[in-house]
Amino acid sequence: MNHAPIIKFLPLKPDLNADIPLPRYMTPQSAGMDICAAIEKNLRLEHGEISLIPTGFAVAIPEGFEAQIRPRSGLAAKHGIGLINSPGTIDSDYRGEVMIAVINLGKKRYTVHRGERIAQMIINKVYRASLKVVEQLDETERDTGGFGHTGL
Repeated sequence: MNHAPIIKFLPLKPDLNADIPLPRYMTPQSAGMDICAAIEKNLRLEHGEISLIPTGFAVAIPEGFEAQIRPRSGLAAKHGIGLINSPGTIDSDYRGEVMIAVINLGKKRYTVHRGERIAQMIINKVYRASLKVVEQLDETERDTGGFGHTGL
């Protein structure tokens, strides 16, 4: 029995973006669908520069799920290209164009090409928590140990 959610994709400007593939899994075991840049022309990103990259599609994600937009490991490791809000979240009630907020953390200028795979999208189940105000929290062995508390 398959309980995988059905994600509806709406291609935007299909005549203009006919050459831009919709998100797709690149291997049978891929966790994420690769997303391509639907830019009109190549985009130069200088070191430290942030840009919003259009994808050319909108999505309808079923209630109880979210899409996370994550960086592609190859772009990050080889060129320093990441996402400024990583992971980015697409809520189930959002219907606008999916945009990718990229940043060039590399030392050199990077050119994003039209149709280039620039990010990946992972679908996750969402749990909405109930909040309860308490007088104190249960103690744990870790307690208030924060950043680097186990050593480097």
